[in-house]
Amino acid sequence: MQLIHAEEALLPEGWARDVTIRIEGGKIASVLPGTAAGAEAVRVGCLLPAPVNLHSHAFQRAMAGLTEGRGPDGQDSFWTWRRLMFRFLESLTPDEVEAIAAFAQIEMLEAGFAAVAEFHYLHHRPDGRAYADPAEMAARICAASETSGLGLTLLPVLYQQGGCDGRALAPGQVRFGSDLASYAGLLDGARRALAGLPADATLGVAPHSLRAVSAQGLQAAVALAGSGPIHMHLAEQAAEVAEVEAALGARPVSWLLDHQPVDARWCLIHCTQMQPVETDRLARTGAVAGLCPVTEANLGDGIFDGARYLAAGGRFGIGSDSNIRIALSEELRQLDYSQRLRDRVRAPFATAGGSSGRVLHEAALAGGAQAAGRASGALAPGLWADLLALDRGAVDLEGRSGDGLLDAWIFAGSDRMVSEVWSAGRHVVTGGRHVARSRIEAGYRRVMARLRGLL
Repeated sequence: MQLIHAEEALLPEGWARDVTIRIEGGKIASVLPGTAAGAEAVRVGCLLPAPVNLHSHAFQRAMAGLTEGRGPDGQDSFWTWRRLMFRFLESLTPDEVEAIAAFAQIEMLEAGFAAVAEFHYLHHRPDGRAYADPAEMAARICAASETSGLGLTLLPVLYQQGGCDGRALAPGQVRFGSDLASYAGLLDGARRALAGLPADATLGVAPHSLRAVSAQGLQAAVALAGSGPIHMHLAEQAAEVAEVEAALGARPVSWLLDHQPVDARWCLIHCTQMQPVETDRLARTGAVAGLCPVTEANLGDGIFDGARYLAAGGRFGIGSDSNIRIALSEELRQLDYSQRLRDRVRAPFATAGGSSGRVLHEAALAGGAQAAGRASGALAPGLWADLLALDRGAVDLEGRSGDGLLDAWIFAGSDRMVSEVWSAGRHVVTGGRHVARSRIEAGYRRVMARLRGLL
């Protein structure tokens, strides 16, 4: 049993003062406003629900800052970045993937995320042969989660083909590839690996994209998901839209909504290339749009039409994707500012009942929890104790209260304001630092020393 006392906390019904949270078995057992702080309670200034990072490729953390030059033809794009990524991953070993993932996960926790939905597609040896345990790499992601304490929704990826025409996987893609039989086996192995983690760990499926899976493969992956989460890249790049439209006769979002019963189990990643009618249709499904604004800006993907999507009742969550910069507040700020720049307006997400920061944070909480299949997203009894505290002594938070705290953190501050984080009751960040940072960072440094010599 743990007790936390907050000077101010964001509850489902709004802001409250002098709130005591009791945690038992990793879940919130009670929430009591207007109470005095007991001697045994951890005392914090501002307590918030902590969101899920709904989209990550952990191994790409090791590429951060290494792909910012022009391509050989003087141009650079998502597709030249993708070629470099394929070359990079050819040398990664299971030990290195585990070390990289653990380091990325402590950065997520220090940023204020309590859990991650890991879109895991690095399955095999560099030549495409399976490891002795086909789920070896999935087990390494689980081991990293056990080390870091970050909640995990593991999403093994089905990746069947090199394009909509069914062509074979290229050399850089063979580490991802599975047919339907081997994918089912991989899921079974991932399920066994997850069984060794705490009870908040979850399994879902991830048919990679309409380019990388056949219509039959997509249907099979959906069936394997059961009631669990289904994540899929969709409509990220203009070239992708053109390829899908030429092969399938419709744009990606329209084709998917016409051929699958998309509902609240689904999380569709990026969707930066949508027409207004597609934006409205997707919003009505109850699915989550998985937005990764920092990565989408870095790769030149485009701008998600967030203002229209929310106005249509759509749900979204936030992810760190390529992990070039793991920063919760920056993801939310980038999403908001992209709308301002495109539409030349201010505060596009603010409502009569909530400031920009409040709307963004609460939307990310609800969408992330739904996408991860995780009972979290609010300070309410029965939910996992996914919590973050902001340091009210930070210069831009001093004297602030209510929505002003969220606005100052997201728009004027940074994740350095995050002082404490709990993931399903595991108190893994204290004083702004992960409790095992020194050891995990040392392992990551050793990996990077070898990789730098190869690049």
